[in-house]
Amino acid sequence: MKNKEEVSEEEKSAEEPKSESVDDDSIKDDPLKEDPPNEIVDSEESSEKSEEEIAVDSLSELEVQLEEMRDQVLRHQAEVQNVKRRAEQDVEKARKYALERFCNELLPIVDSLEMAILSASPDQEESESILKGIKLTLKMFVDTLAKFNLEQIDPEGEPFDPKLHQAVSMVENNEVEPNTVLSVMQRGYVLSGRLIRPAMVVVSKASE
Repeated sequence: MKNKEEVSEEEKSAEEPKSESVDDDSIKDDPLKEDPPNEIVDSEESSEKSEEEIAVDSLSELEVQLEEMRDQVLRHQAEVQNVKRRAEQDVEKARKYALERFCNELLPIVDSLEMAILSASPDQEESESILKGIKLTLKMFVDTLAKFNLEQIDPEGEPFDPKLHQAVSMVENNEVEPNTVLSVMQRGYVLSGRLIRPAMVVVSKASE
């Protein structure tokens, strides 16, 4: 029979491998030694994703701001063009019609000269020379006004135009078409295409 010391040594040698195998299994199955690296990687990926999302959001905001600024620039450019165009039109109108008041003051003089010609008697020799002088003065006057784009409206024999003519009376006349200007009581005037005084006319109408 074996003595007690030999038995105890055999038991110890038999127990030692078991403890080593347990230690190996515990090392393999210990989650604390494997999980930390995975958790670090996940945290890094989440931080990278959050940074990418922030960058994308910032880029989107910048694109929206850029588009708004472009719209503002286009609107400002359109406003500047409109102001410039209106200013040019105002200057052109001022240039064209600056003489309107002055011409209106001169028209009664022209009317007086025309009336003097109509009322003069060409039978007398003395009045004939005066009449020639008045006609020459009137012609010079009208030619001077024409240089500044002031034109006469003398529509005798033309169809009546309410935009340029003012009917003083209507006379029955079957020899011409209705609404034909039979005579001009007072000539009208147009300055650079703009009516400053309509012609006073007598208009025909059909007999009843």
